[in-house]
Amino acid sequence: MIIYSLDAIALSQKINNQEITATKVITDIINNIEQQNPTLNCFTKILKKQALEQANKVDQEVEKGNNLGLLTGVPFAVKNLFDIQGVTTLAGSKINQENYPASQDATAIKKLKAAGAILVGALNMDEYAYGFVTENSHYGATPNPRDLSKISGGSSGGSAAAVAANLVSFSLGSDTNGSIRVPAALCGVFGLKPTYGRLSRAGTVLFSNSLDHIGGFTRSLRDMAAIFDVLQGEDKSDPVCTSLAPQFCFNQLNNDIGNLKIAVAGDYFQAGAEPETLEVIENLTKLLNIEQIVSIPESHRARAAAYIITACEGSNFHLKNLRSRPQDFDPATRDRFLAGAFIPNNWYIQAQRFRRWYRDQVKEIFQEIDVIIAPTTPCVATSLGQEKMIINGEEILIRPNLGRFTQPLSFIGLPVLSFPILRANKLPLGVQLIAAPYQELKILQVASFLEKKLKPFP
Repeated sequence: MIIYSLDAIALSQKINNQEITATKVITDIINNIEQQNPTLNCFTKILKKQALEQANKVDQEVEKGNNLGLLTGVPFAVKNLFDIQGVTTLAGSKINQENYPASQDATAIKKLKAAGAILVGALNMDEYAYGFVTENSHYGATPNPRDLSKISGGSSGGSAAAVAANLVSFSLGSDTNGSIRVPAALCGVFGLKPTYGRLSRAGTVLFSNSLDHIGGFTRSLRDMAAIFDVLQGEDKSDPVCTSLAPQFCFNQLNNDIGNLKIAVAGDYFQAGAEPETLEVIENLTKLLNIEQIVSIPESHRARAAAYIITACEGSNFHLKNLRSRPQDFDPATRDRFLAGAFIPNNWYIQAQRFRRWYRDQVKEIFQEIDVIIAPTTPCVATSLGQEKMIINGEEILIRPNLGRFTQPLSFIGLPVLSFPILRANKLPLGVQLIAAPYQELKILQVASFLEKKLKPFP
């Protein structure tokens, strides 16, 4: 199985060079998933038949001399809120089991298949994407591959864990308040939340319409750039998906950051974190020769406003079922949705007004700075079943506080990459690389520099 620890680009090259067939890759990958999944619980659906059929088609094209693209024959999986043709879209819920199977693939899946990638399954998540732990009362918890007694993070926990465990080359997840970045950090992989509206969400189950993004998990930066390139482009099926011209990054990727102005986020983003988290930021500050600290004002209020918007929009989607069948929800999800349903309308309006103000303040910062770095999570992965943790001597709840550093950034739709910090004999941490809207390339350039220096995946 050593070949399958290669990144997606290297694996695709071997398939295109006919050093190995896509059918052989997918057969071995699915066998590995079937062996590992009883322990890791990443997959809620394994698409063995469909994946092998697609692999056979890929092999036929390769034999004809046709190069399907950067992702030829590469196995991937998606969070189970993405529509997969012929499969019921669960979104981590029991209630959705009663729905009809999806009639077509989500836009993102269609684009990846068109680039030669092969879908092998759907991945576990927090119910309706409302959580940071992927401890699902219906489908079980997804433990962290780095330490099976720890959480994988969420809500895209299955997506991050599957990549960290080498079960797939890459995966897709969604991010509302940190649901890509938190599990990416805790599992020690790359996780990208692009600019809001940059990638189509058509064919996904939404949690909060004005906050939801889709993005990817990988073990290499060039894989992330390739996936990002493939997924870009206007989609009329998703009204928020921008018509802005795509910014292709794969062929522009390099580690030259000499012209970029990089700063560290201070104040709120350096409070409420474990010392080892702040030590990681300090080490990167030295590595990047960062001299400037920026203050993003009122970030604590941005987090609070993000909570109000999330809870209001999320509960509104599920109001009918909350009234008629509350017992069929995951209790942790149900209680938060019910709380959201009772938030006064004027609170929601005020949160949206504050959102515009906060966006303007951050916009001013990006007039002078290209990339900001900040912690992804306040701590490493906590234990499965653990409800509270102690940070700076204060006992706080885990579920809402794992996203304390991610929420204010997705609140205004900024592009953010969680860069993995892998440490010998320690659980991984993540660092957020943050840029102005539509400046994903700047983030990837800084990440490329760090990847060369730190070599998280040799």
